[in-house]
Amino acid sequence: MFNIPALTWTLTAVLLAGGSYHLWQAARSHHLTDRVNNTLHALMNALMAAMLWNLAPSTTLAQIGLLAAAALWFIIQAVARPEFKLLCAGTQGRLKCAYHALTMAAAALMIAMMTHPTTSPAPANGSQADGMPDGMSMTMPHSHHAMTAAPHNTAPDTATAAAAAYGHAAPAILLTVFFAAAAATFLTLLLRRRAMTNSAHHQAATKHSTRTEHALEALGATTMALMFATMTA
Repeated sequence: MFNIPALTWTLTAVLLAGGSYHLWQAARSHHLTDRVNNTLHALMNALMAAMLWNLAPSTTLAQIGLLAAAALWFIIQAVARPEFKLLCAGTQGRLKCAYHALTMAAAALMIAMMTHPTTSPAPANGSQADGMPDGMSMTMPHSHHAMTAAPHNTAPDTATAAAAAYGHAAPAILLTVFFAAAAATFLTLLLRRRAMTNSAHHQAATKHSTRTEHALEALGATTMALMFATMTA
């Protein structure tokens, strides 16, 4: 996805670390809903890491379906009545589940956008266009074949590519801003929580868990913002 190997490896490490933490939380949790939620987060992180390396493109529809189902699951929790005893309790919990639903939906959208990348028309000899990211032709082999089969229709292809680029850039910009704001919010909560817990001398386990959660959310939002930012060009 990126032309900078160091950035790709860094984001991969962050995603895999976050996924491992969620798997560990799922394994140690005694609540079924917590196990499901953490497992879904681990799955999303794994799919995002795989997308960075263009792995398993043949399972794209299954990935989008799983993430869409996960988004629906978090929406159900966010709007569920209190007597159902689900994870999202109170205003803060419902907002948290609503944010996680948006995150899952955004991940599904990202995979869908990467499945249909914006490319310039292929030259007449069928060679790959300059500046195309590595692995892009692997993602869309049929589209590439279709473009090389009709080299004379360059004007319609250019218009189509321009329209697709605009269609991709608009949601990518909005989601970049959204996740950048989310990262700043979680970072603020992390710093605020640290100040509050230091002054109130809360229990060490609760303090560590809350700070870790906020740090993980901030890292995840930053990662999503960076990945969507690369799709705005």
